[in-house]
Formats: sequence, structure tokens, C-alpha cells
Amino acid sequence: MAKEKKETVRKGFYFNQRNCIGCKTCQVACKDKNDLDIGILFRHVTDYEVGSYPTAKVYHYAATCNHCKDPACIAVCPNAAMYIDEEDGTVQHDDEKCIDCQYCVKACPYGVPQYIESINKVHKCDACIQLRAMGEQPACVAACPMRALEFGPIDELRSAHPDAVDAIAILPDPTQTNPSVAIDAKEVALTPNPVPVVL
Repeated sequence: MAKEKKETVRKGFYFNQRNCIGCKTCQVACKDKNDLDIGILFRHVTDYEVGSYPTAKVYHYAATCNHCKDPACIAVCPNAAMYIDEEDGTVQHDDEKCIDCQYCVKACPYGVPQYIESINKVHKCDACIQLRAMGEQPACVAACPMRALEFGPIDELRSAHPDAVDAIAILPDPTQTNPSVAIDAKEVALTPNPVPVVL
């Protein structure tokens, strides 16, 4: 008798933009945990400005892989190097299958996959799958001093934070890939045409 396949519980990130102070601790923790080369980031914090003096406002966004339900990276990968983990629905990468074509880099509307020239492979956030297997949180979540990040079953996160959204002005239309993300957004983050702040 065939064993019934267990339904995958999709996991993803919750981001409380109201609590985020733009300190980039999550970015540093991720870079350190993954031992990334200069110029390569799996999570990056960007500051945005809307309006103009004297009423200009600023907000921060901590971006990483959204572990989409319908990932563009998987759709274009010719060798199944990008795949969805059957246990938690996160998007993972198999180095052995990666053929260095970089199709995923070009396809992702969020600009997540990173080509690492020193190893001729593409890598990305794997939601710290190895840390989670040991009962720990992803490095970015554990490091955030403001507790602005959470990781877990996306449906549970959305239920716990009913005002969270999956789209703000700087992000692509979520219907493209169905991202596993919930953002408790500041009202200003919904304002069109934000300008990235370069410090």
C-alpha cells in the first residue's frame, strides 16, 4: 500500500518593519554565518526615503530569499539545482547539480540568488537549514536586537500578525511568485517611488 504523502508546511519570514532600526545586525550575522566574500550578501538591509524636506520620511527593509511557493528560480533552472524542500517548503540549492548558468540569478524578481565567482556556483539564503535542524533559529533572526524578524510556518506567522502584508512599494507584485513573507509595514513603506538612501 502506497504511503500517503505528508503535506508540506511552508515556512517563511516575518519582518516587523516598525521595530527595525536599520542597524544591519541581521545582515552581518548572515554574512558571518555563511562566510561570504566581499560584495556578496544573502540578507541585505536597505534604507529608503519618501517625500521631501521638511516632511521626508525614512524606512528600512531587510531583504532575503522569500522562499516562494512558485519560485521563478526553480522554474528556469535546467538541472534542478534549485528545489523546494519537501519538509518545510523553503527554496534550497544543490551545489552538485549547479551548472553555473545563472538563469536563476536573472529570473528572480527579488534579485536573491548570488553568483559567487570564486567557486563558480550560485548560492542564496537557505533559511539556515542546518542550524534549524539543530533546533536553532536562522542566524539573522537570532541576531536581531529589536526582534524584528521571525521564522516559522508562514500561515502561523500571518495568523499571529494579521496586519502583515506581502507587498510594499519596493517589492514586485507578489502574485508572480507567491512569496512566503509577512511584513508588518510602516505606512510610509506603501508610498510609491521611494528613493534608496546611500550612506
